[in-house]
Amino acid sequence: MSLTVLLPDYPGAADLVSAIEGVRVVTYDPHDQLNMPAEAVEAEVFVPPFLASRDLVPLAESLPRLQLVQLLSAGAEAWIGALPERVKLSNCRGAHGGSTAEWVVGALLSIYRDFREFDAAQRAGKWAYHQTDTLQGKRILVVGAGDLGRQLERRLIPFDTEVTLVGRSAREGVRGEEELPELLGEYDAVVVVVPMTEDTRHLVDAKFLARMADGAIFVNGARGPVVDTDALLAELTSGRLRAALDVTDPEPLPEGHPLWRAPNLLLTPHVAGSVAGQHQRAFRIVARQIAQFAAGKDPENLIRGSY
Repeated sequence: MSLTVLLPDYPGAADLVSAIEGVRVVTYDPHDQLNMPAEAVEAEVFVPPFLASRDLVPLAESLPRLQLVQLLSAGAEAWIGALPERVKLSNCRGAHGGSTAEWVVGALLSIYRDFREFDAAQRAGKWAYHQTDTLQGKRILVVGAGDLGRQLERRLIPFDTEVTLVGRSAREGVRGEEELPELLGEYDAVVVVVPMTEDTRHLVDAKFLARMADGAIFVNGARGPVVDTDALLAELTSGRLRAALDVTDPEPLPEGHPLWRAPNLLLTPHVAGSVAGQHQRAFRIVARQIAQFAAGKDPENLIRGSY
């Protein structure tokens, strides 16, 4: 008996998944989800396209035999609580953490080493020699101790930084979230890489930011609504804090929004995970999850509750 998987037609994806014993692959055009193949109704597993929104939930609901939605992203906030009870949800944890961690390191280096200022001077034809700050010796607080937090810790330590992870509960090498208020003021940079849930919405509010040390850098590599945008704008405008954001609230950032003109801010358009090889890395994870499901097991990335 075969398991039918409805899969977006990305290069190499079908070959990777169809190699799993007992799996039959039905592909669809990820850019035209309204015109699914007739065999889609037989799907027991549905893999939405990259960065799929809640708009695709009705499609999942319309598949009568569906048992599992397997995402290509680690973020699952658009799908949690939106699917029928019979349908399980699994994310792609482990595929994009390295890329996002790399973005965080790049953002910190850009700020500490004044790369943007040197780039502006180059464009103006000016030799703007000056001493910069350095990432070396900095104390970095990473809020979020999952795959991304661990990937970031691994990349930061070779820069001779001191890294502290904060998770929902204390364990070896991880401080508990109840310690966060007392920790915030002790670090040169605070990086947030938590999943987006109702518990983490506006985790970074005015009180959170006020506890950070003067001149510290705040980095959001999570989701935009984790941060109270108005509270962050107030700190940036005052000059007390600096920030790097790959995600915003709202997103995409509309024309004329104050964040476009905010001082002390490095802003990128949600590109931390958008790198060469992202599809291949994601589908290696997806294939493993589907193989586990085809063998009658729950995928290791199965989401239970709010995450």
